[in-house]
Amino acid sequence: MANPAGATNTGALYQRLLGPLLSRDEGADAEQLSQLTLTALGQASLRRTWPIVSGALAGLAAELQHPDPRLEQSLFGCRFANPVGLAAGFDKNGVAAAIWHLFGFGFAEVGTVTWHGQPGNPRPRLFRLAAERAALNRMGFNNDGAQVLRRTLERQQLPPPGRRPAVLGINLGKSKLTSLELAPDDYASSLELLAPLADYAVINVSSPNTPGLRELQEETLLRRLVERLRRLPACPPLLVKIAPDLEDDAIDAIARIAYEEGLAGVIAVNTSLNRFGLEQRRLAQTGRTLAQEAGGLSGAPLRARALEVLRRLRATAGPALPLIGVGGIDSPESAWERIAAGASLVQVYTGWIYSGPALVPQILAGLACQLERHGLAHIGAAVGSGLAWR
Repeated sequence: MANPAGATNTGALYQRLLGPLLSRDEGADAEQLSQLTLTALGQASLRRTWPIVSGALAGLAAELQHPDPRLEQSLFGCRFANPVGLAAGFDKNGVAAAIWHLFGFGFAEVGTVTWHGQPGNPRPRLFRLAAERAALNRMGFNNDGAQVLRRTLERQQLPPPGRRPAVLGINLGKSKLTSLELAPDDYASSLELLAPLADYAVINVSSPNTPGLRELQEETLLRRLVERLRRLPACPPLLVKIAPDLEDDAIDAIARIAYEEGLAGVIAVNTSLNRFGLEQRRLAQTGRTLAQEAGGLSGAPLRARALEVLRRLRATAGPALPLIGVGGIDSPESAWERIAAGASLVQVYTGWIYSGPALVPQILAGLACQLERHGLAHIGAAVGSGLAWR
């Protein structure tokens, strides 16, 4: 059994090395830190069978994994060892796809990937809001493209879908140069190429950083897109990721589409254009306020709105449609809150960056503790239960 206290050695090392950098807005560039980390992880993933590397990774897994049969679930044909996943956006090019389970994750979502590789928006485009445990990003789907992602995943020699220690999702976006009219074909090209490698796929129509992309959440356009992708041979389970800024009627429409078109689930939510009272907060790097800056807000300020959207989806779609909660999850309590509101799975990103690798085992231990305190035998019984944190 892994250390339920939450990765003492790894967590302490992370906080000692990166804590001072993450506690300030200014200083080390957030994107450069992420790229350095991913470069190292990518090398480890490719060389994970080498004796020295495999030994180090085994030590990491011993600290960070928290195996517990009460946390296992089978959803849309996938077996999840636990309900905590890495959200899309961190490992855009899938360079560390083979080792995310060693960090304790039950699943990981790579991407967002587009059919055409693209550089994204001008830098700087990722900003820390340390005091608020938040981030502002306007990355713009920077990635190497679907063809490079396929080669990257193949080089890592992953087990086939269904036989992996952690479920692998692939998050798909629209290429910036592709018009909305041609968006279905753009998404379809990526999915057709990557489907054999995906346990599930996600239609990302909710990033605020690609012009016009969020228009694809409109009912007619989204239905057309889903129908195009569902026609592909061997289409994997298909989910859609939605924005937190939708009105209630738009959320209800997406729930209807999910049911009528046979989607496997909905991921709620992406980053927000809302500033949640932080409009006058200035970015150290630019001197401009959040009200003046483009980009999506993530992290703790998003928690309440993400929960509202999830509850609305659950109320409209009912208990049969799997939901994945993301946005502002940075503690065992916030993860339990999302599960009790109707999420079968949760994802972390910004909170994981600030808290470090110890967060995942802490969440898993916290969920197991809540099952005991509420007298529940399995995490599935907590989904949508409305039970408060004890």
